Amino acid sequence: MRDAMWIYVVIVFMAEAAWSLDPETNDRTSANSSTASNQPKIYVRRNAMFNPGSDVNLTCSSKMWNETLFVIWKLDLTYKKCDISFSNDGRNGDSCNDGKSLRNTSSAQSYLHIPNFSTRDVGLYTCESVFKGGNENYIISVAITVPPVTSFELEQRGNKTVAVCKAERGNPAANISWSHTGNLLFEETRLVSNGFFTAESHLEVPEGMDTQNLSCIIRHPSWEREKILEPEFKKAEARFPWTRILIVVAAILFAGLVFFAQRKLMLLRPCRQSHNSPSKTPPIEDVEEVEPYASYIQRVNSIYN
Repeated sequence: MRDAMWIYVVIVFMAEAAWSLDPETNDRTSANSSTASNQPKIYVRRNAMFNPGSDVNLTCSSKMWNETLFVIWKLDLTYKKCDISFSNDGRNGDSCNDGKSLRNTSSAQSYLHIPNFSTRDVGLYTCESVFKGGNENYIISVAITVPPVTSFELEQRGNKTVAVCKAERGNPAANISWSHTGNLLFEETRLVSNGFFTAESHLEVPEGMDTQNLSCIIRHPSWEREKILEPEFKKAEARFPWTRILIVVAAILFAGLVFFAQRKLMLLRPCRQSHNSPSKTPPIEDVEEVEPYASYIQRVNSIYN
């Protein structure tokens, strides 16, 4: 047992001696250990939203440009995948070729510049920045802010008046609230298409409430201030009633056409009867018979004789 223990000790001692005699292995191991201990890895995940048409700047590290050894942005966009990179040895790359570029601030801080932000720039942006003393990794989910189309109407449903407020096709979804409390009949936020959302809220107006004091309040990140909407029927009442006038004029024209059509039919009916009646023979006049002239002379002479 003692012999086996001594053999094990000798083997371990010889292995440690051989490792210490190999300067290349020793240096590499020490460097890796030092690097691993002195280079903290920072992982950051965040979401970002920007207005269409704006110039966007994305940062990957707080380090200065002269401290940076290597930076690479990998873009997984809606329509393509590409990358943009920088290296302090001059090996830079750009497979996006759409105007995006790596730039420096006035304090020499690196950032990715996206001009005229649009839906084509929406996607996942992954960045790795290696600098003296460590590296940082960012994953940024980039989306576009689209203001919704708003509307507010009052609907009559039987004996109830219902206020309907909508914020359609916005990104992200809008938030809807009311200036007065009431029975909330329906409230929904739904995904329409291509990342656009529609928010809708239905409120039953309390009986006897003045609807002129009711308003719908909509909030959205693309607006600096909230929007306060009033019922659209108020504006409709102030307008000239063109619809009613058009309906009356159309009714009068229709009645006139019917009247003239009947008159035309009445005038054409006698003509049709005269054309369709059978032809009559002309009347025969009674003509008195005239005696011959010779007979008339003979009779006169007999009278005088």
